[in-house]
Amino acid sequence: MPLSALLAHSPLRPLLERIGAAAAREGLAAYAVGGVVRDLLLGRTITDIDVVAIGAGSGVQLAEAVRKDLGAKKVYVYEAFGTAAVRLPEGRFGYVEDVEFVAARRESYRGESRKPDVEAGTLDDDLARRDFTVNALAIDLSPDRFGTLEDRFDGLHDLAAGLLRTPLDPAQTFSDDPLRMVRAARFAAQLRFRVDESALAAMREMAHRIEIVSMERIETELHKLMAAPAPSVGLRVLDASGLLPHLLPELDALKGVAAVDGVGHKDNFAHTLQVIDNTADRSYDLWLRWAALCHDLGKARTKRFVAAKGWTFYGHEEVGARMVPKLFRRLKFPLDDRMDYVEKLVRLHHRPHALVDDGVTDSAVRRLLFDAGEDVDDLMTLCRADLTSKNPKRVARYLRGFDRVDEKLVDVEARDHVRTFQPPVSGEEIMDALGVSEGLAVGILKEQLKEAVLDGVVPNEHDAAFAFVLSRADDARRRGALFDRLRTSLPKSDRRALGALRETLASDPNLPEDEADALAYLDAVRDRALATDP
Repeated sequence: MPLSALLAHSPLRPLLERIGAAAAREGLAAYAVGGVVRDLLLGRTITDIDVVAIGAGSGVQLAEAVRKDLGAKKVYVYEAFGTAAVRLPEGRFGYVEDVEFVAARRESYRGESRKPDVEAGTLDDDLARRDFTVNALAIDLSPDRFGTLEDRFDGLHDLAAGLLRTPLDPAQTFSDDPLRMVRAARFAAQLRFRVDESALAAMREMAHRIEIVSMERIETELHKLMAAPAPSVGLRVLDASGLLPHLLPELDALKGVAAVDGVGHKDNFAHTLQVIDNTADRSYDLWLRWAALCHDLGKARTKRFVAAKGWTFYGHEEVGARMVPKLFRRLKFPLDDRMDYVEKLVRLHHRPHALVDDGVTDSAVRRLLFDAGEDVDDLMTLCRADLTSKNPKRVARYLRGFDRVDEKLVDVEARDHVRTFQPPVSGEEIMDALGVSEGLAVGILKEQLKEAVLDGVVPNEHDAAFAFVLSRADDARRRGALFDRLRTSLPKSDRRALGALRETLASDPNLPEDEADALAYLDAVRDRALATDP
């Protein structure tokens, strides 16, 4: 369909016409550029529009004129780059939320600088500095030329061919802004386009240049890649270009298949990419997709060959979970409940496999519900995505098994309410009953009560739980008093043994009941702790 026809039927036309009219009143030439043109031609949903105006400072000038015309509240100005943004009233122009205005410019990086030099330029300059030809298309918004397509670099051809090619020599395009190499991977995943071979070759040569780009900019591109319909397409571009070890070395470490005596293991890198795509097929949740990427990261560090068993990856769940915070810190990801969520799913992603058998106890189900909490449904989604076997019968068998696990989870939760577990007896009530303040004794009773509920020894209701607390109160009070005594009597040089003493008093069932014997037992614990922690 011709561009004029696409515009005629687009909800964007009234908005673009008003921007063009505002530009004419200001004596400016203005063009809609980049993603809005590409996505209009591809029939994709458009949520933001980029407008280029010609002349230094013209971007801010046009933004203010459009704000007045549309009755928007504010212009958000970024003086350093001559850009400005106007937020549109919700729903007024289809799905479009923002219009960003910029004066036509040239950008370049110097040496190892992380910030580009910016100077005024022509429309040709502005289109030439774009990352790919499919993003270097422009629509003239002038009233007398409205809808005219400007295609300086054969972007229409590349759009039809599904090709990501740079407007200029790729070495220059990527040198000016190395982030464009990551954007190649992102667009490949979003659009299912292939990267031009000359561009890919330049990316291999210049992959190290990504080190000069701020991680905050990289983070945005990685999230967009992971939010794409097929993230593996972009991740394979990062791999083929040599960018992967710079950005995700933990994932890069999974590549390859080792063999001993003719016995090999599956390619954990390829498996992980399939799990990510499987997850993307089941959920739009960005952090669940990151959990899929991270779920087997620990395998590179736990890989062992055992003659009688073959290749093993014992403990990779825990090792992988402990890798998540470091990865999040390096990539400038949020260090909040989103990181905790990913870490939790990585740690638990094999637990549901143990619940498939019919003979599994309710206690095991309760513990999974307690540990996963409100994220148990996402955990089960990840487990299903983790099935990448080429044997359809095996996959079907496991999927039926996970359906049974879901039934068990629903049944146990309906009876015991542990998914959002709250102790049926509070710490305050325990302190009142024992006549003690917060301390080890209260902690012991709270932990013992939790374990008893999860094991099914005590129902998850107040009266039975309170009776259980009272039955254990004397021993908890005794252990708490011993800890307080040791804590105040230990010399400063021995205080580093307090952790071992606390752990022993909190949970060691072999602690003697006689006070003198208990103190001698604890002296031995202290001596061992001091000997191993000089």
